[in-house]
Amino acid sequence: MSGLTSQGLSNTDDSIDLSHIEELDPSLSNGYRLLYDREVPIEIRSVHALGEKTNSGVLESIKVKIVALGLDSAPHSIRMELSSEADLFFVFLHTIDPDLYAHVQDQQQLMVDFSDYPNVLIRMLNACIREPHVHLAIFTMVGAGNEGTLEFIQNMEYKFVELMSCAFDRAPEEVVQHQITYRYNSVKSRLAIMQARLFELNNLVKTKNPSLLLHLQSPQKAPSTSVASPLSNRR
Repeated sequence: MSGLTSQGLSNTDDSIDLSHIEELDPSLSNGYRLLYDREVPIEIRSVHALGEKTNSGVLESIKVKIVALGLDSAPHSIRMELSSEADLFFVFLHTIDPDLYAHVQDQQQLMVDFSDYPNVLIRMLNACIREPHVHLAIFTMVGAGNEGTLEFIQNMEYKFVELMSCAFDRAPEEVVQHQITYRYNSVKSRLAIMQARLFELNNLVKTKNPSLLLHLQSPQKAPSTSVASPLSNRR
């Protein structure tokens, strides 16, 4: 029986702490708190002018963050961020405060208070993940792509019903640069942590079971598949 135990491996797993990386997220600057952070399937469309309609788009996995400033019961500001791993310069912001929400609430006839607004967004986003054929999210960029609208739509089989829409602006260049820098440093830090974890695992295996380490480090040969020749059975 080898001396390599699951306890030794679990101790190594516990050493991986990414909280210090997440604390550097520029989305959380100025006192904002993270409420939501998931990848959501969103159809990306583009039109030349506001009010123009198009049915063609590309479904992409978009990272959606929702952050809040202030107490849950009385937030001062809510911000929803859209970003893409496929395009680092795709960063759009939907920022809203109680005064602006009052206008949106009246315009779209929303029945929830501003304090419940983040929960409504989260429910709709999760519904798009859970039931993508029933609950749709469509983000339409206008003109040069400096602004856009995210629409939440429900497929009622016989018709499509728009539940709510959110206006977005493209993030300023400075914000985009901060986001890219954070994402680059985050990946770099995660890589360093994983390399350190691999080094620790190597040492653990080397101490407890050197022969296993040699086996792990030896080149792995792909399994060969022999195909019988059609002539092999001929005599």
